[in-house]
Parts: sequence; structure tokens; C-alpha cells
Amino acid sequence: MQHKWLKTTEVEVASNKLSFYIETIEVNQLSPLAFFAAGEKKYKGERFFWQNREKTLTIVGLGQAIAFENRLGHQRFDEIEYQWKELTKNIVMEEQEPQPILFGGFTFDPENKESGEWDGFPQSYFTVATFQLIKQHEKTYVSIHLITDQQDSSNLFDELREERDRLIHAAQVKELKTYDKPEILSVHERNKEDYFQAVESVTNLIRNQEADKVVIARSLELEFKDSVSSPQAIYQIMNEQPESFLFGLERKNLLFFGATPERLVKVENQYAYSACVAGSIRRGTTAKEDKWLGEQLLSDSKNLIEHQYVVDMIESTFKKLCAQYKVPKRPKLLKIRDIQHLYTPVEGKLYQDASILQLVKHLHPTPALGGAPRSKALQMIREFEKMNRGLYAGPIGWMDADGNGEFVVAIRSAALIDNKAYLYAGGGIVADSNPMTEYEETLVKFRPMLRALGGQFNE
Repeated sequence: MQHKWLKTTEVEVASNKLSFYIETIEVNQLSPLAFFAAGEKKYKGERFFWQNREKTLTIVGLGQAIAFENRLGHQRFDEIEYQWKELTKNIVMEEQEPQPILFGGFTFDPENKESGEWDGFPQSYFTVATFQLIKQHEKTYVSIHLITDQQDSSNLFDELREERDRLIHAAQVKELKTYDKPEILSVHERNKEDYFQAVESVTNLIRNQEADKVVIARSLELEFKDSVSSPQAIYQIMNEQPESFLFGLERKNLLFFGATPERLVKVENQYAYSACVAGSIRRGTTAKEDKWLGEQLLSDSKNLIEHQYVVDMIESTFKKLCAQYKVPKRPKLLKIRDIQHLYTPVEGKLYQDASILQLVKHLHPTPALGGAPRSKALQMIREFEKMNRGLYAGPIGWMDADGNGEFVVAIRSAALIDNKAYLYAGGGIVADSNPMTEYEETLVKFRPMLRALGGQFNE
């Protein structure tokens, strides 16, 4: 095993007398997923996985150096930002070193009271890993993070070094492991009749001009023959949806994972990038049909109106937080394996005191996942949807101490608990929506996760 040593950093965290010790090595030939899997016995329930759409960045976390959880409603974004700034304000890193990453997510709606698989889950959940792997620009780094109030932690750090070497060795030995698809015993469409009723009720309210658009979602419950492991689930989405953002976040016995096409916001050196993704149609069975379907989408008034709500809202957020920004006049197509979307990229230069979590706070939920106007749409979702979305359709992602980071909208996703998975999909309801058409759209949106988990719809 070849190691190239970087630097050990010790940081005093003044606010609560914590010390933050960091040690990073560069490792050759290490699969991020194998490293994730190496933590299966010891760190199950305390892991995360991230890969960006371009595949230029993969982050894996095992264990928790620190976790931030809160149930502070609309203050939850500010609290996470405050805690992270306090923890990292004295960190001085060399430019080429990977920084500690804070990874996690915010639930879709802190006011949702529906009971289900998300019971007990906090409204915000973020962690700094004890063992952090970053693969970037073909280089792989593994960092140890120790956050402690102990005066002398040298023995503890030596133990962490031994554990790091054990994890790296286990990952390198098991690198070629592949995983079979799970075997499904049953697929249950939860609250199906409630869903049709919700679409009908909401469509009528929109026709009465009580809202412009409301996103109504539903869920599938899969039961498997055996328990499904987190590495098994993530392996499947890596194979099935390589052109998407891939994420997995564990807390206790729940893994929330998915392959989303939709970036909420990325910040790099004070430049912010977002994407308006709303309006969709299936892929064609031939190139000719696919092109025809794409052209239909680009000229479909329902989808264009739905898309414009998102563009307008993201533009107004960038106007608030950016010194300058640009928005293309017309959408283009974003084509992924099962579906094509209308897509408009937005970018801008942030004001000096603006941050990625402020962008997340203002952008969430976009009209693509909530509706318009926002507060009215959320009220209708609470009343009619009959489920708790948990992290589904919420912001999930990472940030570093310099304010760089990336958050996606957690769609095309599922919650995995032991031998059950809960899949989520929704669609935008507008005045001319039809319940059966909306239902069929959710079938298309379920397909990526359903197929990854070994199932299919009989069509």
C-alpha cells in the first residue's frame, strides 16, 4: 500500500474548546465504493456517499467526527451554517489539501406531521466523517478527522491511524466485489386512491386560482427477500444511472439514496451555479422518436409554463444574493436514461457575505418540487399528500470551510430500511392536469430506482 503523506493540522475551535485534528494521506488504487463497503460492520448508520454528475468528484465518509442535527424549522439552515463556521473558522489549510467536508441534508417540509418511515428523523442532519475519502482529478485522498475536547489525544489518533490503514487495506483487497440486484417479494402502491383524490382536489383549487402549480408526490413500498445493504444499493444506482448525481446518506438504520438529475446550487470561489429542471417527457424507443418527443416538450405550453415558474423563482433568488447573474432566454433539453427534461442553467457572482446555505434556504423548495406560490403550495401538499417526504425532494449535499459546495434536489430517490425500500415520485399539477396522466408520469419517474432495486412495472 503506497501512502503519500500530507500535513497534520491542529485547530483550536474557540467557541467550545474543541480541537480539530486533521491528517491526510494520498492513496493509490482505491475504489470509493469499496472504501464505503469496508465500513459495513463498524460504521453502518454513520456513512455517506457522493458523486457529482461529471464524475470529477467522489466523497465518502465513514464514522462521525461530529454530527449536527436540529429541528428548528425555518431557522435550520442558519443554525447549520453557524455551527459549521464556528467549527472551521480557525482552520488553515494548504491549497492542495482536501478540506474537511460537511455532508448532509434538510427534510422537505419541517411542518409535515404525517407518520411513517421518517419518524424520529431530524429536520437537518449533517456530519463530518471520521474517515473521509475524496477522489478528485484522478487523485485519491483519505483524511482522519478527530474533533475532541481532550488535552492529550495522541493515543486516540494512533488508534485512528491503525483503523484508517485497516479500512484502506480492506477496500483494496475487496475492490472487485460486485453486488447482485435484490430479490423483490412485493411492490405496494401506497395511498394510491388518496393520490388520485389529491390530484383532483388540487387541480380544482388551481382552476379556482388558489395556486398556480402544486407538486403532488406518492410512494411505492418494496419488500425484499433479504435485507439490502447500503453498498449493494449504491452499487446498483452507479451502474444504472451514471449520468446523474449519486448520493447516499445513512442515519441509524435508514439509508436515503438516489440518482438525481437536478442540481439545486453549486458554489465555487464565490460563483454560484443553479439549474432550472422542470417539465418532462419520456425517452423515445428510436432516435427519431426521441427527437420528436423532445421537440414536443420544447413547444408544450403546460411544460413551458411549469418550467418558467422555476426560472422566475431561481432568478429572483440570484438577484437577491448575487452582484451579477445571467439566465438564458429559452430552455434546452436535459436527456437522461428514462426521461428528458426542460433545462435552463443559471449562474452568478455572489456578494461577499452571501453563502451556499443562504442560497439553499431561499431556493428550497423550488416550484419544481413544491409549487407556486410557495407557501400556498406547501399548505396544499400538507393537506392532500398523505405522506411525509422526509429527505425526498429536499436539498442534500456538501460544503467545505471556504464556502464551496454543491447541493442537489433529492429526487429519483428511496429510503432503505432493512428489507424494505420506499420510493418517491411526484409531478407538477396545473389547471389542465389529468389524474391518470399525472399517475403515468410518476411511473416513469419511479423507473430508475425501481429497476436499480430489481423491479419493473408491467407495461
